Amino acid sequence: MTRLLLFLIICMPSFAQSSFQKAEKLYFEGHYSQSKFILENLIQNSSNHLQATELLGDIYAKEAQWKKALSYYETLKSHKPEIANYHYKYGGALGMLAKSSNKFQALGMIPNIRKSFETAIKINPNHIDARWALIELNLQLPMIAGGSESVAKQYAAQLSKISPIDGYLAQGHIAEYYERYKSAELSYKSAIAVGKSKTAYQKLADLYKNKMQQPQKASAVMAEYQRTL
Repeated sequence: MTRLLLFLIICMPSFAQSSFQKAEKLYFEGHYSQSKFILENLIQNSSNHLQATELLGDIYAKEAQWKKALSYYETLKSHKPEIANYHYKYGGALGMLAKSSNKFQALGMIPNIRKSFETAIKINPNHIDARWALIELNLQLPMIAGGSESVAKQYAAQLSKISPIDGYLAQGHIAEYYERYKSAELSYKSAIAVGKSKTAYQKLADLYKNKMQQPQKASAVMAEYQRTL
């Protein structure tokens, strides 16, 4: 009996890990229902399986089931409040829930959304995605609800110090949002010069095609990108 108990104690973590790996593989293959089934069983057997909890939250976020995603991200925050990404994911899911709610409900969520992203940055000063989220929040919100172009620019300036290419992309995004297309064009060109990333080329091409009505330039930009491969 003692040997059997010892065997179970030793084998249980490895069994849970292999089950999680299977669930993770199914997730990346897009088989969300099958992945959820395995993950929910894992959590049932071990409420502290944070990897399974996070992946379940991610699946429900992929499925735009924001309330369910929030419940899992809330659990993560409660167990490990020192993890920046848990706060970031919670804020993102709450933001998406706000977009699908009525205006009165959405306004009540804004302070928690902002606080979640700010907490992620406080924990991890180099958190890029949280700054992007705060830029978008400040652009999308009207001034009366706390939106601010100047604050968005402050976060873009912070991004420039952490990741120059993200800084230029953020500056371009802000300029494009306010229809300052020439300024956006210069920022996206700077992003290309710094990193030559696919995202930078696509942003400039989309600007030419959809905002500046210059499809020939858009095609030239993507042709240039192809030559870099």
